[in-house]
Amino acid sequence: MWDWASLPATLPAATYRIESPLPGDDADAACLGWALATYRFDRYRTATADFATLAWPGAARRGAVERAANATFMVRDLINTPASDMGPAELTDVISAVGQRYGARCSVIEGDELQAQGFPSIHAVGRASARAPRLMDLVWGDETAPKVTLCGKGVCFDTGGLDIKNSAGMKLMKKDMGGAAILLGLAQMIMEEGLPVRLRLLIPAVENSISGNAMRPSDVIQTRRGLTVEIGNTDAEGRVILADALTEAASERPAVLIDCATLTGAARVALGTELPALFSNDEVLADQLLKAGRAAGDPLWRMPLWRPYRRHVLGKVADLTNAPDHAFAGAITAALFLAEFVQPACAWAHLDVMAWNLDSRPGRPEGGEATGLRALFAGLVERFGGG
Repeated sequence: MWDWASLPATLPAATYRIESPLPGDDADAACLGWALATYRFDRYRTATADFATLAWPGAARRGAVERAANATFMVRDLINTPASDMGPAELTDVISAVGQRYGARCSVIEGDELQAQGFPSIHAVGRASARAPRLMDLVWGDETAPKVTLCGKGVCFDTGGLDIKNSAGMKLMKKDMGGAAILLGLAQMIMEEGLPVRLRLLIPAVENSISGNAMRPSDVIQTRRGLTVEIGNTDAEGRVILADALTEAASERPAVLIDCATLTGAARVALGTELPALFSNDEVLADQLLKAGRAAGDPLWRMPLWRPYRRHVLGKVADLTNAPDHAFAGAITAALFLAEFVQPACAWAHLDVMAWNLDSRPGRPEGGEATGLRALFAGLVERFGGG
């Protein structure tokens, strides 16, 4: 599909049709590649020149292509928007608006209410910001249908906390809510398709800031599950907020639980920026997602939940630590930390993603990216029907 993506910006602005008949899958790929190449983030600047237009090939599934393109554009827009205009309140407002469009039930827990209602780790990470932390909860679909629950890391900006990042490390941290954006895009696709599932989307939305009440290295914080966490590094905050969200998600024993997060630099060292790391405790689910990713041109790469490394996430003065003393196998130990908050019987997949294109290629401009979105949707369609 990326071959077609080179055309909209290089052809003269006009309407074109593909003369030779294309089978359905090829027609879909041509249209989606063309559509994704027309994305521009123009919120803060004058719109650029028009693109060439493609007439829909007869065999193309227009609804499916538009669904994927619209969700991808939304995800890119959310990630590209600077934190000044995309804080916890703005992110949860967007989620609520999407939910209302499809008749979902949305609720939010904000600020000190997180403590009162049993989400202490989300509160601990987000309390230092003037913009209160939140937990957004979206529910859609037939209550009797199989439960699919999504948890996305929504760190709207990450200074690193008291273990502050340097300027280079902080420059792209508006993208640290990329996991939340990707799973909101997935939720939109599920609802628009009418997939026969009972969908729940949980987004802990915080800003990891610095102030007098910021969490400190060596602090011990409580979690919803009852496990205590020793803060080895305040810059390993994503797994801390996901701990409470995953505990709540797993409590309903969903048929499938998926989390997505811009979690570790270690995953990028292992696989680069374009290939997401997939961890799963379920062979069938992992195989479905890997196969779906290959077919959709949105590949994932499975990495091991290597249980012997669990010893590295055990705390010295608490049950767990969010940052082991050594840096080896960082993506694996982060996934093992999250696994502590997922019931073993739950089919769970964890995606560690970059959510950002470092440079521009046809259909994939520099900036926010919906990494893994099409793979996840295709995998769920394969598992539950629809599409």
